[in-house]
Amino acid sequence: MDYKRILSIQDISCVGQCSLTVALPILSACGHETAILPAAVLSNHTGGFKGFTCHDLTSDIPGILEQWETEGIAFDGAYTGYLGSSEQIAYVKDIFDRLVSPDGLRVVDPAMADSGALYPAFDMDFVEVMKSLVAAADIALPNITEASLLTGIEYREHYDRSYANALIDGIHALGTGTVIMTGVSYDDTTTGILVSDEKGCQYIMYEKLPVSCHGTGDVFASAFVGAYLAGKGKPEAAKIAGEYVLSCIRNTIDDQEHWYGVKFEPMLGELITAIRR
Repeated sequence: MDYKRILSIQDISCVGQCSLTVALPILSACGHETAILPAAVLSNHTGGFKGFTCHDLTSDIPGILEQWETEGIAFDGAYTGYLGSSEQIAYVKDIFDRLVSPDGLRVVDPAMADSGALYPAFDMDFVEVMKSLVAAADIALPNITEASLLTGIEYREHYDRSYANALIDGIHALGTGTVIMTGVSYDDTTTGILVSDEKGCQYIMYEKLPVSCHGTGDVFASAFVGAYLAGKGKPEAAKIAGEYVLSCIRNTIDDQEHWYGVKFEPMLGELITAIRR
């Protein structure tokens, strides 16, 4: 396995097991040098807590990029998560062009919506700008809601394979070569991942657990990028990441006090074993 340097660009929620506090340990455990570019620093994530503090770091980004260029620092890949503004998206596209090697990997998780609605901080203007970032990605990792917003196809809570395929086709039409769509459920007992690239479209199915946990999208994205950069094919990397997320949820589901994220750390050994297998 080649030793890769990957840059993860998203916020730091200091407590809550999401964003960079998930990406950094998971990508590192997968065997990669992991650099970070924080988009903002939050005391904790915004789901379920009584409140939060937030310090936006947009104004710091240009100086960081200039210093990296001065030092000759470049990356084998970059992976984005939650970005707080259209201005940050513009900086990420600049990073893709200037600091990621020409044959490097560019992965975009358009983290902006779930359960049929945008997160409170975003509007449809942000969606339009996000389309341009997805277009610049080699791999896009939307959930069903994000795919609906990006394609302009009406969101449905219940749907069939033709609807999911239409969402996939719409994301490809933006310019992304590979689409990996998460949370694809055709019935009440299963969920899964659609992996679509130049080789075709493959559905990976899992048991649907009776609980929804914060941060699992970030866990999946980080594990997928880690497995893929370690040499796994895209469907296999998606399968490994999906199985890892399920293990993390099962490891957390009986702990009523741990409502704010999943206990992913004790399960890192399973992820490492799957990647090395």
